[in-house]
Amino acid sequence: MTALFCFGLSYTAKAYISAHGAQFDRIAGTVRTVDKADHLTAKGLAGHRIEALVFDGRLTAHAAWSALASADLVIVSIPPGEHGDSALALHSDHLKRATSLREIVYLSTVGVYGNHDGGWVDETMPARPVSPRSRERLLAESQWQEFGHSIGVPVAILRLPGIYGPGRNALVNLIAGTAKRIVKPGQVFNRIHVDDIAQAIEAAYVRRANGVFNISDDEPAPAQDLVTFAAALLGMTPPPEMAFDAVMETMSPMARSFYAESKRVRNTRMKRELGVTLAYPTYREGLRALYDAGATER
Repeated sequence: MTALFCFGLSYTAKAYISAHGAQFDRIAGTVRTVDKADHLTAKGLAGHRIEALVFDGRLTAHAAWSALASADLVIVSIPPGEHGDSALALHSDHLKRATSLREIVYLSTVGVYGNHDGGWVDETMPARPVSPRSRERLLAESQWQEFGHSIGVPVAILRLPGIYGPGRNALVNLIAGTAKRIVKPGQVFNRIHVDDIAQAIEAAYVRRANGVFNISDDEPAPAQDLVTFAAALLGMTPPPEMAFDAVMETMSPMARSFYAESKRVRNTRMKRELGVTLAYPTYREGLRALYDAGATER
């Protein structure tokens, strides 16, 4: 019997289950509320039965944690705290009893590289996170790597840029009237379609990958270009451009921190060592596919 356990049945974890869940005899994972757990347990996901457990950062004594001890693959997508990853801190004993465990995949962020003023970054560069969230991610990365080493299980750290896909994309934002074209000269970002993250997770599992991998598209681009392209697909007039300096004070701290960093992310190692061929190498292919599929609603 093969089993999957997800610390965090997140948008990305659900995409992986939808695409690759058929290979597992048992799928379990965590959510934050009883209502969400009851819904997923009752309805399942993409035709797969789900054992959904409530985990809110505290130790959870539940018979179904045996699902973790039987896991072949563990995906971690919950946010860490200032002391690192609470799931690892509280449930490492369950993982140590997982005798069939083949791979741990930790979903991190390219934010750990910090700001490079539009320069290129790859996995050989030292991390220098700026925001507290990115510093916490870097700490959690090291904790999982150390744990994996201690039990002899490979840990793939997948560093992700901006994630988009069905229900979460510029087309949806334009239709909802929430899209903005904020312009900051020289600012570029990478993105990644959630389906391409799913195939990278599967590649890491199959290859028992160990180490850090940037999972990103091929074309870093200004945020406003994405909105303009999406508007053209929809036949809409794009929202007016707004200078970053003019709207900075009205932005949330998270949004300001997003615009405080600019980098171009290389994905060479992903392609070479994981063998990933991107289904959506740029935002243009990704948005066009979402538009053609009618994925313009939340």
